[in-house]
Amino acid sequence: MRFLVLPDHPLSAAVVGGLARGAPEQRILSHASGRPWIVGSWTNEDILTVSHGSRRLALLGCMTAQAADLGRRLDQVRDVTGLDPLLRSVPGSYHAVASIDGLVRVQGSLSGIREVFHTTVDGITLVADRPDTLAELTGRDIDEQSLLCHLMAQQPWPLSERAVWRDVACPGPGRYVLLLPDGGHRTVRWWAPPVPETPIAQGTRRVRTALRDAVAARVRTGTTLGCDLSGGIDSTSLAFLSAREERCHRLVTVRREAEDPANDDAVWARYAAGALPTAHEAVVLPRSEVPYSFADQLALDDDLEAPYAWTRAKAVTAQVAQHLATRGVRTHLAGHGGDELFNPAPSFYHSLVRTSPLGSLEHLRAARSMYRWPLGTMVRNLLRAPTYGRWLSEAAVSLTQPVQGPRQPLSGWGHHPKLPAWVTPAAADTARALLHNAAEQGTAPHSPCPAQHEVLQAVRQCGVGVRLTDRLTSRAGVTYHAPYLDDQVVEAALAVRLLDRSSPRHTKPVLAAALRGTVPDPILDRTTKGEFSAEVYAGVRRHKRELLELADGMLLARLGLVDEAAVRAVILAPHPTSRTFIPMVFTLACESWLRSLESARTRQHSPEGTR
Repeated sequence: MRFLVLPDHPLSAAVVGGLARGAPEQRILSHASGRPWIVGSWTNEDILTVSHGSRRLALLGCMTAQAADLGRRLDQVRDVTGLDPLLRSVPGSYHAVASIDGLVRVQGSLSGIREVFHTTVDGITLVADRPDTLAELTGRDIDEQSLLCHLMAQQPWPLSERAVWRDVACPGPGRYVLLLPDGGHRTVRWWAPPVPETPIAQGTRRVRTALRDAVAARVRTGTTLGCDLSGGIDSTSLAFLSAREERCHRLVTVRREAEDPANDDAVWARYAAGALPTAHEAVVLPRSEVPYSFADQLALDDDLEAPYAWTRAKAVTAQVAQHLATRGVRTHLAGHGGDELFNPAPSFYHSLVRTSPLGSLEHLRAARSMYRWPLGTMVRNLLRAPTYGRWLSEAAVSLTQPVQGPRQPLSGWGHHPKLPAWVTPAAADTARALLHNAAEQGTAPHSPCPAQHEVLQAVRQCGVGVRLTDRLTSRAGVTYHAPYLDDQVVEAALAVRLLDRSSPRHTKPVLAAALRGTVPDPILDRTTKGEFSAEVYAGVRRHKRELLELADGMLLARLGLVDEAAVRAVILAPHPTSRTFIPMVFTLACESWLRSLESARTRQHSPEGTR
């Protein structure tokens, strides 16, 4: 699916006329005026459209809404702002595009799995579901400063929302783009993270309902669903929810054998598989049938939206999609988002102690033991409460300092972003300036509550990975979904009061309570977690030659962003923990993306590419 949204403006027809002509997949929906409204490619299953008089509404993605009910509700809407309650009540993951009385509302999802981007061409604003569509249309080049941000670990807001294409913008979470009749636009905030005050009993009911609805939004009558079954609570819970769906014809679960024989995920996955209904096929991919991490890093990619941060596993992901496709699976559910929503980050306790001073004591004792925080350092850190602007300024100062170990507690806004040691001094100065500018411009956090801000920021980063992964697996005919990241699930999780989100005795207490009775108790009460550093080590050993080739003649070095010799030295060096090599993944992703882009441009301008 790929689409462009145009305002109800006389120049829109000329824009459509400038698009590639004769593309067999191109479809056009029109405003009530007859002018082009949405142009692109999608299947009938991807879209639900309703109209009433001059009003138009299109949902593109997966949802549980029915056209008749949606049409009746659209009848009651008088303007674009009146769509807020309607769209908040429709479960699923989708873009919403409305045309009402000359105004056009274009909205993505909170997680960014369904994102929107906009730019201005000849005085009119255009919106698309991906930024490279707009860059291709306008001929604009990459934004090197935005590309530099992709080299960071823990990209902070607002740098994380910058498109890598010049003059292409993203409205950010909880905001939609409003196209005006004169061709201009505004960004409008329609959602903010809720105040976390819902008690756990009520909160878990909301989470349970939202998760069931999210799974149901992916199921059509006769569907064969695919689902990860790692043995962890996140993916395993989705498998049990899927098995309860009456419209699901068959459930195929998939698990890859781990590199480390001490990883106990397999034990729990086998237990879960045995407890699932009989209309279930458990696929276990032996190590010999799955590519190693870092396979295919030299392969060029046609998806040019942005660097793919999960590039380490791209060959693995593509191979799993192929296995599922041969078994008739067209929809793959993954547990991404479960950790971000239900597993408190270390900085969570900074907010907890302010909302529940006495209630937090037991939680702090457990956290201090788990993270090995020195008492004095922990107390001093908890007493600090920098504004978000101050935190951004501090992040600029620490940007190239070594990563602090787990013994250092975090301030409420989370980890400071880090640039790897192989970036050039000039690039580091540019990144510091971006952070300082964001602070000086008074950038507000996603929420005044740091814990809420950090959860949403983590959700957004995860959403980008899922969005790009879906493009990868869709080449095999398998769409990739993360039900935990649907708007209703995100909002339900964020509404639970902070004290109930953490437990000294249980992992992910909110999620476990929400699924008690649906998922076997031993799975919900599991206290161990699989660790996958062995996959990193094995992949680097197996594909070191390709990684070194990727570091030879680097386009990133040509742009002045990295020191090529330093990159090669890090690839060749031994690493006592996988954590010291992980920053390299972002660099490899950026270099691979640049090479794919250069190749695409070469093909476009070659005689063969112009035929």
